[in-house]
Amino acid sequence: MSGTRARVEPAHIGLAAAAGVVFVWSAVRPHDYVTWFLEVAPAIIGFAVLAWTYHRFRLTMLAYSLCAVHAAILMVGGHYTYAEVPLFDWVRDVFGLARNDYDRVGHFAQGFVPAILAREVLLRRTPLARDKWLVTLVLAVALAISALYELFEWGVASATGSASDAFLGTQGDVWDTQKDMATCLVGAITSLALLSRVHDRALAGGKLSGLPPPVRD
Repeated sequence: MSGTRARVEPAHIGLAAAAGVVFVWSAVRPHDYVTWFLEVAPAIIGFAVLAWTYHRFRLTMLAYSLCAVHAAILMVGGHYTYAEVPLFDWVRDVFGLARNDYDRVGHFAQGFVPAILAREVLLRRTPLARDKWLVTLVLAVALAISALYELFEWGVASATGSASDAFLGTQGDVWDTQKDMATCLVGAITSLALLSRVHDRALAGGKLSGLPPPVRD
């Protein structure tokens, strides 16, 4: 090993700082701290993983930006709980909806953001071409993440009983789990449809910490 490391990009520091500000806000007088921790834990774990891999497998700016947005969504949900985010209470009341749909935003992001992360890893670390198999695997990864999260929610609910109601945020919908996973899938499909070309340009022109270039078609 050379012992030298690529410098930390100022833009990446800015994203981390912005996420840190939202984290501090989220931690101040949340709805309750148990729910807050459960909702924010994925963002904390994700930040730790990104920090640990920063000099080993640096991602594109697009990927880091999406991660920061996803973290903010998680932290807002942790502060208020997903069923009680004020803006979406207002949306519910104005449009006569049956529930606060902020959790759908969270699950949409749960597919939208991991789709780009999975795509980046697969393109840079496997011989996969930009074809239907790449799309299939990316969607499978997004759905697997959603399924694992639903299993985690089930485990928390089984362990804590009624204390888990705010964390689950089902709002009385018996099909909430299935709708969450469907929303995640829609998010992943939307991400690939909207961002694949942008992501390809980022991979082609980005600074990737000396790692091998992405596999070409």
